Amino acid sequence: MDKKPLLSLHGIDKTFPNGTVALEGLSVTIGEGDFVSLLGPSGCGKTTALRIIAGLTGATGGWVEWADGPPSAGEIGFVFQEPTLMPWATVFENIWLPLRLKGVPRSKASDRIMDALDRVHLSGHENSYPRELSGGMKMRVSIARALVTRPRVLLMDEPFAALDEITRFKLNNDLLALWEAFGGTVIFVTHSVFESVFLSQRIIVMTTGPGRVFEELTIGEPYPRHEAYRTSESYAHDCRHVSRSLNDAMAAGSAAA
Repeated sequence: MDKKPLLSLHGIDKTFPNGTVALEGLSVTIGEGDFVSLLGPSGCGKTTALRIIAGLTGATGGWVEWADGPPSAGEIGFVFQEPTLMPWATVFENIWLPLRLKGVPRSKASDRIMDALDRVHLSGHENSYPRELSGGMKMRVSIARALVTRPRVLLMDEPFAALDEITRFKLNNDLLALWEAFGGTVIFVTHSVFESVFLSQRIIVMTTGPGRVFEELTIGEPYPRHEAYRTSESYAHDCRHVSRSLNDAMAAGSAAA
């Protein structure tokens, strides 16, 4: 990679108290401004790796190295599989939450919240409640909440897995536009070959648990990526290549087990 390294995972192991080995010798380097997907079947440790990067759980072996030292509060945004919105709070109040926890008053947070809403195409919904929103809209609120602190790194844990295909495609398009606008680093967990190819510069293919890197693949399609790429021969070729790698990784994991 010719980009400045942002963080590296060095031989990360993770064994849970019940004896389950989630990760074994996971080593990955992420560059500044990268869009990287962790691709693998359910149970391969993708989410665990993301939580270790975020500092939400510790590794039992290996270490995480940040090129410029550990990130400060607000420099990491996390979007979970579920929107995890407060049902009693408005959209505005849900997005305000990370800033409020940092002591930023409502009046000073307002411009940043409205800007985040505009970026996820939810202007005019600041006074709505989660029960009034569709699944896709709830996920947009979750993304806005993660972006409102202007993070250096955005971690996304299968955020679109529960959405219908049309909504998922639209949010994939919007996510790339957001990434190009805010210029940060995105680490995206998915089990979808098609999604990983459309979004990513690099795809880290992981074996069935215990998770480890099977192969790193580069997607050479330039950005911005549009709908034409989804129906192109190059996209079909890239998907076939990644799919073969994933199948081989799953076979290797099963053989090792």
